[in-house]
Amino acid sequence: MKGVVFTEFLGMVEEQFSADMVDDVIDDAQLPHGGAYTTVGTYPHQEMVAMVVALSQHSGIAVTDLVRAFGKHLFGRFVVGFPSFFQGVDNAFQFLSGIEDIIHVEVLKLYPDAELPRFDVEHHDAQRLVLLYHSPRHFEDLAEGLMQGCVAHFGEQIAITREPAAHGASHRFHLTRQS
Repeated sequence: MKGVVFTEFLGMVEEQFSADMVDDVIDDAQLPHGGAYTTVGTYPHQEMVAMVVALSQHSGIAVTDLVRAFGKHLFGRFVVGFPSFFQGVDNAFQFLSGIEDIIHVEVLKLYPDAELPRFDVEHHDAQRLVLLYHSPRHFEDLAEGLMQGCVAHFGEQIAITREPAAHGASHRFHLTRQS
């Protein structure tokens, strides 16, 4: 997992909780890297899991809720850090349906060794988008939070649901425009 994800997570913890909470999370997670991450480094995803579990224990907030909240936060940071990703994009469906062919292509230019999840578009029309999520790391909650952040960014009313999927995908996300 790229270091930018780690640094953004620690930034969110400091912003939403405190610098002391960052120290507590790092201490309790007993991280091999000691909480020292660079944005371009690559680190085991298990370290992120350990930090989220430690934050959950300190905050009393469920791990799944924290990971989704982090996804929303991370999307907002992507908007600030990578404005070119959003040029000419008018809505959440347009952005999300282009993850593989546009966004991930650009991410790999910046971080050639990134191990990205894969999103296959199963269905896309004006009212509904269905994405198949593939990742051996199983960060479905993070993917859902990123989608929620995308929907909020574009100011749309879109319901997001998910279900386990077959045929090699770990989950299927259903996004439906609300009237």
